[in-house]
Amino acid sequence: MSCDPMSLGLFIALGLWGFWRYLSRQKIDHALNKIPGPPPQSFLFGNLLQFFHPRGSGFHRRVALDYGLVSKMYGMFKRPILYVSDPRALHTIVAKEEHIFEKADWFLTLNTLLFGPGLLSVSGNQHRKQRRMLNPVFSVNHLRRMMPIFYQVGHELRDALAGRVYQDPTELDVLDWCGRAAVEIIGRAGLGHSFRSLTDDTDSAYEHAMKSLIPNIQKLYVWRRLLPFLVKTLPSWLRARLVNLVPSRSAANLKSIAILMADKSLEIYNQKKRALDKGDQAVVHQMEENDVMSVLMKANAAAPDKERLTDEELLGQMSTLIFAAMDTTSNIMAHILQLLAERPDIQANLRDEIVSAQAGDSIPYDELNTLPLLDGVCKETLRLYPPVAMVTRVAREDTVLPLSAPIIGTNGSEMYEIPIPKGTDVIIGCLGSNIQHDFWGQDSLEWKPERWLSPLPETVTDASIPGVYSNLMTFIGGKRGCIGFKFAELEIKMVLAILLTTFTFEPTHQPIEWNVASIWFPTVGNERSSPRLPLKVGLVERSESQILGRRRTLNL
Repeated sequence: MSCDPMSLGLFIALGLWGFWRYLSRQKIDHALNKIPGPPPQSFLFGNLLQFFHPRGSGFHRRVALDYGLVSKMYGMFKRPILYVSDPRALHTIVAKEEHIFEKADWFLTLNTLLFGPGLLSVSGNQHRKQRRMLNPVFSVNHLRRMMPIFYQVGHELRDALAGRVYQDPTELDVLDWCGRAAVEIIGRAGLGHSFRSLTDDTDSAYEHAMKSLIPNIQKLYVWRRLLPFLVKTLPSWLRARLVNLVPSRSAANLKSIAILMADKSLEIYNQKKRALDKGDQAVVHQMEENDVMSVLMKANAAAPDKERLTDEELLGQMSTLIFAAMDTTSNIMAHILQLLAERPDIQANLRDEIVSAQAGDSIPYDELNTLPLLDGVCKETLRLYPPVAMVTRVAREDTVLPLSAPIIGTNGSEMYEIPIPKGTDVIIGCLGSNIQHDFWGQDSLEWKPERWLSPLPETVTDASIPGVYSNLMTFIGGKRGCIGFKFAELEIKMVLAILLTTFTFEPTHQPIEWNVASIWFPTVGNERSSPRLPLKVGLVERSESQILGRRRTLNL
């Protein structure tokens, strides 16, 4: 069988990279050999095929719960990987020694290729500069001003669904509709741009591309780890040709998606920049009041030269915003609707709370956040089903990881700290921290929104979990914690308030599976690459005449 030189070179590069990884693991292997964990499934892939298998959620929980607050897995060529749920160790990773535990090179390189040099793609001083510039536009005060935009999109979503729901419950893909709403909310509130009307049924190439981004990334888990080597050693024209040689259609799909995102971001950016450069006072006034990017661009133009972001960095923020705000929030909204469909008692109680507060119409930001059951449903789902279940870091130098409680080593000895050699791969166990029995009790794997209706147990509050949100690691913590978590929380609560005021949700007979990925996503049955979550959607009896009248008005 013949092999062209470029293909041969690619596989030789993979072999050399793997051999280097094997040699470089020796010091790490010796330091971590006493950490308990599951045995490797194979020498070549370790536990990676189990951990990143689409149906690997059970293995994730096993790694998190069966071996203590810190456990060890194996990567390629049996290279040790630490899975960390211990709160003191997590604080060291995300806060105290954040400069040592940095994003992996392959992660930063992949995000740069997909989104440009935005917040998810940079580190060090560049990340700190971008974060300082972005912090004000994600403040609570700015969110309060954006509430009308959120409610406007939410009401359009309600009207669009009303046109498809008649007297009897109708099966709808709620993930698709949550995704449409998420794109339009980040479009209008984030970019000052409407991607399309929610009542428009024409297929959106942009939304389809964004929806398929995570499934395509997940299929390239092994290949994406080669990216730093390829980017540093090969010219761009050769890398472009190599993409076509990777034995997966997903590589070509990702290239097309990256181009589509970049083109759309550039189109929106140029429109805004032209208006700002012309000094259009109406536009400038609008930039002071509304979307994230307009406010950011205006602030950036007024900043000192050394603090100013480049055009490329601003463009990178646009693609990053869309990606970060779409799948995470739409998937968690759909997951909440699925859980409420399975628990009609909680759904009914939540609907009563929302209707009593008139939260489906339009209430202020602070009032929306005072609804206890709505808050509990959101927090409990984000606890038990974090869209991003884990985040990777790499130790850039030798250090020591302190523990809040000792772990029992494989030789039976107690370990109060763990030596971390330079180059060690560390996984921040967002899911693991959120479901630990020691913190949350023996019912930690049960979905119980009522646990948030009274003070949390001292085992949780005293643990000093270093997350930015409600004693959870769902939105990480430290300087790289999710900057938009309040934006996401507001969006989820507002959409739920509007939908539950108008609609009921019931399960279908189709089995829903949640697939392990960078952002976990649902599919039906054995399907693993087409995100979908069908539910039966009906009209709330008290709103039926109102909705039927609205349907006639819209001619739907």
